[in-house]
Amino acid sequence: MAVELKIGDYVAGKKFASLEHDFKGEIEKVYENSVLILIKEFQKADEPIVNEYNHRAVVRKDEAKLIKAAPKVEVAPEKED
Repeated sequence: MAVELKIGDYVAGKKFASLEHDFKGEIEKVYENSVLILIKEFQKADEPIVNEYNHRAVVRKDEAKLIKAAPKVEVAPEKED
């Protein structure tokens, strides 16, 4: 069973297209079969490409490896007056 990815999760992504190395980052948006990752850690050699991609990459869910899950936010129940 696959891990359910969500916004705020820190994941590792595999190299693709012009990126020569794997990278790590935070999920900004979750789509049906993919996620939008804000790239935060990458190899210096990939810096021009990461900048060209505006530090973002769309990766298939099954190719994104969860490193650290986002903290769960507890919603306080609303008070009734």
